[in-house]
Amino acid sequence: MNSFPVWLRPLGETCRVRVDGVQNAQWLLNRLGLSFVFKTAAPITEDADSTNCTFCVAYSSHMSRRELEKVLAMIPEVSVMMDPA
Repeated sequence: MNSFPVWLRPLGETCRVRVDGVQNAQWLLNRLGLSFVFKTAAPITEDADSTNCTFCVAYSSHMSRRELEKVLAMIPEVSVMMDPA
């Protein structure tokens, strides 16, 4: 699988994750689920004006913002970037 960018935007108690392509978003959600990062996330939303998809991940006592960023950075197929405000 080719690498793809993943943009993160911290939003208080959650993090919005933006991915190019619904297949990449689904793959990433499955991969994070296998890592036991979280059990639930907001459904994937497709952007009508682009190929981008977003979903939100809630932070918890087991998964802080920093931990989520570390887990994503360890996935070779992912290039983590911060989403501009």
